[in-house]
Amino acid sequence: MSLTDETVDLLQALIRNACVNDGTPESGEEIRNADLLTNFLEGSGLDIERYEPLPGRASIVARIEGSDPDAPSLCLMGHTDVVPVSPDGWRHDPFGGELIDGEIWGRGAIDMLDLTSSMAVVFRHLARTGFRPKGDLIYFGVADEEAGGVWGAEWMFEHHPEAIDADYVLTEVGGWSTVDPHGTRHITVNVGEKGLAWRKLRVRGTPGHGSMPFGADNALVKAAEVVRRLSAHRPAAHIGDQWRAQVDTMGLDPELRAALLDPARVYDTIAGLPTPIARACHALTHTTLSPNVAHGGQKTNVIPDAVDVEVDIRTVPGTTREDVEAMLAEALGDLAGEVEISDLQDAPATISPVGNPLWDLLSRHAQVVYPGAQIVPGLVVGGTDARFYRERGRVAYGAGLFSPGIDFATFGTRFHGHDERIDVESLALSTEFWLGVTRDLLG
Repeated sequence: MSLTDETVDLLQALIRNACVNDGTPESGEEIRNADLLTNFLEGSGLDIERYEPLPGRASIVARIEGSDPDAPSLCLMGHTDVVPVSPDGWRHDPFGGELIDGEIWGRGAIDMLDLTSSMAVVFRHLARTGFRPKGDLIYFGVADEEAGGVWGAEWMFEHHPEAIDADYVLTEVGGWSTVDPHGTRHITVNVGEKGLAWRKLRVRGTPGHGSMPFGADNALVKAAEVVRRLSAHRPAAHIGDQWRAQVDTMGLDPELRAALLDPARVYDTIAGLPTPIARACHALTHTTLSPNVAHGGQKTNVIPDAVDVEVDIRTVPGTTREDVEAMLAEALGDLAGEVEISDLQDAPATISPVGNPLWDLLSRHAQVVYPGAQIVPGLVVGGTDARFYRERGRVAYGAGLFSPGIDFATFGTRFHGHDERIDVESLALSTEFWLGVTRDLLG
């Protein structure tokens, strides 16, 4: 069986285990995928450690010991949980793992069970063929990434850092490509990600009878205005190195390029782009506020005295806690004094440098498949477990290698969306990509 066939089979099995993480501590049941990966890796002559901070929330770690304790180490990290689905929006069973017209369908196919499986296949292949790295090679199948890593990577670094720490880390998200008007292919490798500043806003009011709403201090009505103000708020633009690199790949006319790199004009310029592209460009250049959850009220005929609004805030690099507080105060205006703000999650933006042996090898092996291609540093607008490594000064990249059909727009619509799927060609490319990079970095 070829390595690609092994990746296909393992990906299908991971999807079918349906390790759905809805954000609650009792969800996920990643133990199913931990068992699967353990069974897959067993027989390669390696010890596999299991870590289970909560019943069912299991992660696994396998290691090939290096021959030189001073040589750099590499961790291949893939998460094993997936986000929930709305099955009615799918054309095929979201947990069927079916191979249809050269594509594997299912939740997690592109986020990120495709990479989790291809990394495991490469790790087992290296172990079975007697690969002896100079530095340690680690495989980390981690739980709870989709809920911020509390019971996964964060917990591991708090309790067992020695098991997973490495100088270099490869994980999600990256590997799609575009071709500019001059015919040069640009492959995005994400070197950083925006920060998390999730907040709960409690809006206070005065209870009363719902039959007499005139002049009432209704917390729900007030919360509706809070949500409107948050949605309408426009934080200042941030033109970072990663955004500049992405714009340079677009082959734009000089005026449009200049507008996208001008903090004073970039918002209005983005607003004129097609919606899918505009959403991504806005997220790459601005701190974003998205009020996504509201709880409140007791009964239809009771005016509520408290409503909680949960806001997903993603901060651009350099944003401080004080900046977030000032931004919320500005957005809320005269309602700021009537809102109690508390933390849900908080983590700064993180960036890894380029111009190191791993970056050079990613570039070299991308060109094996795409001669003349250039890798471009990008910024993840969501969150990944890479940040736990970057916070400790490690180099962590979101990488992979996809087929020409997987450009940014295609990747974005499938990520957490309906009809998530990945083509077999991309699985083959990523598998060979990990194999070549790992051998050259550690061999």
